[in-house]
Amino acid sequence: MDTFPLRHFVLALTVVAVWGTNFVIIKIGLDHLPPLFFGAARFLLASLPCLFLPRPKVPIGQLAAYGLLIGSAQFGFLLIAMRGEISPGLASLVLQMQVFFTIGLAVLLTGERVRGFQYAALGIAVAGICIIAANTDATTSALGLGLVILAAASWAGGNIVAKRSGVTDMLPFVVWGSLFSAPPLFALSFLIEGFDAIRLGIATAEVATWAALIWQAVGNTLFGYAVWGWLLSRHPAALVTPMALLVPVFGMTTSAIVLQEALPAWKLLAAALVISGLAIGLVYPRWSNRLALRKGR
Repeated sequence: MDTFPLRHFVLALTVVAVWGTNFVIIKIGLDHLPPLFFGAARFLLASLPCLFLPRPKVPIGQLAAYGLLIGSAQFGFLLIAMRGEISPGLASLVLQMQVFFTIGLAVLLTGERVRGFQYAALGIAVAGICIIAANTDATTSALGLGLVILAAASWAGGNIVAKRSGVTDMLPFVVWGSLFSAPPLFALSFLIEGFDAIRLGIATAEVATWAALIWQAVGNTLFGYAVWGWLLSRHPAALVTPMALLVPVFGMTTSAIVLQEALPAWKLLAAALVISGLAIGLVYPRWSNRLALRKGR
């Protein structure tokens, strides 16, 4: 039976905690910096290790596609949404719909067959999203929900690109992909947000703002993706990926503690449905395989 050594489990838990609490860190950064500029600066910093990391041996088009989807699109949509259109806790939850978008894209592009449990898992998770949509308020708008769903779809597209590339060492892939993430975000920032807003944001930024920006690049992007990729290269995906179910748990808990985000019954119910749907989609195949092996003995 596949098991995690304790130190690998702690590493996986650390990455999940970093990714979950990241939504509160984003909120801190967006208190002063415009969202598109914040995202552009993040990926500019994340791309700096390309000065000493060799370029992955993949077509440049795959690096560009990954950078545009994961960086420019995913975080462009997410950061705009988090500038007052959705709470950090709900953003961390809704973004996990990328799991189902990834499955859908795999079906369309590679002909993978959707199994019954995946339909059931999607239905349960979508029920949770519908509860969120029915309870939009001053902290979460329909626009914010839609933007985060677009971010999830963009993340899924990046997942497909990474899978097709065949890379096993994700750190250089992420670093070099970030080179393509930053320029579109900078261009959109100057066009949409304007130089005056950028200048004001920089002038009023506090130490916490810059710390949040650095953490976005180093902790969330470089550390998170590098360690997660390292774990996936050493353990079956079925053992590692269910740990990601804890991302919205960390996200909603941290947002409630740090930002005093309210957790009414409808929000907890929505979270339970989305996480249950994700759990079925990720854990059921492993459980059914084990059951089949036991019956075959």
